[in-house]
This record gives sequence, structure tokens and C-alpha cells, in this order.
Amino acid sequence: MFLWFVGTAWLAVWFVFRDERFDYRLLAAGALLPDAVDIFTGGAWVMHSVTAAVVALAVVMVATQGRREVRRHALAVPIGMFMHLVFDGAFAVTTVFWWPFGGLSFGGEPLPSLDRMGMNVVLELLGAAAVWWMWRTHGLSDPAARRRLWRTGRLVAVRPGTGAGTC
Repeated sequence: MFLWFVGTAWLAVWFVFRDERFDYRLLAAGALLPDAVDIFTGGAWVMHSVTAAVVALAVVMVATQGRREVRRHALAVPIGMFMHLVFDGAFAVTTVFWWPFGGLSFGGEPLPSLDRMGMNVVLELLGAAAVWWMWRTHGLSDPAARRRLWRTGRLVAVRPGTGAGTC
């Protein structure tokens, strides 16, 4: 699952923060990170626990003291990790989600992304729709807007009536 996590994280963060300086590249990386790591363990493991996201947030906060601009970018990774937990439904498996507070065993739970099977097609289509909406509302059909996203991670909303953002 790729588009589901990227699209839902982008939409959620855009609607909550509306910050054009937010780094959406790192947000996408954080949203994909739990599956990218835990797939090598054979199932849901540490990265699908709230502990991993909280530790990542704490590391960013401690490591970026006094460096506001670095912190602004780096916070996107743990935020993306939290978004993954929400949109993966990781909270439904309490033994993993609350690890180690609910016990030290992970219970051999499969990755939620792989456990959904056919539903993944629907979720990927919904993710594609979310990415398409962000593409349109942020004028990513314009090469300069795409370059800005790849270089800085920034998405700038297109103002109505400017003509930008058409496919």
C-alpha cells in the first residue's frame, strides 16, 4: 500500500495545519516507514506500536533544540508515522499498538496492510483520489510546483481563478 498512506497523510495534515512550509516529502516517508520496516519482521511489530512514533517524536524534539527550521522539517516524519497508525487501523490490535505497555509479546500479528487483501484495492483507489485532489488543488501539473515539492517538500495551494492547477 502506497497511495493510501501518502494520500491520507497529505490530506489530513493539509486540512489540519494548512502550513505551506510543511515538508510533505518527509510526511510521506514517515507514513510509509512502519510498513517498510515491519515487513522485514514478518508481521506487525515495533513500528506499529504507538511507542515507536512517540520515541521518534521525542528524538526529533531533543535533537533539534534551538534549530527551529530543522525541527519544522523533521517533525514531518513522526507525524507521518502517527498518520500511518491511524489509517492502518493499527490501534485495533492492542497487543501491538500498546507494546510494551500491554505486554512484551507481539502475538504474531500480520501487517494490517497485508491482512486486508481485496480491500487494499479500494483503499489504494481512495488514496489515488486523495493524491489527485492534492495534485489539482496545489497546481502540481505545473513543472515549477513539482520541482518545489521535490526540492523543498512544500505544497502551495492554488488560489481560485489563477488558472493554475488544471490537468
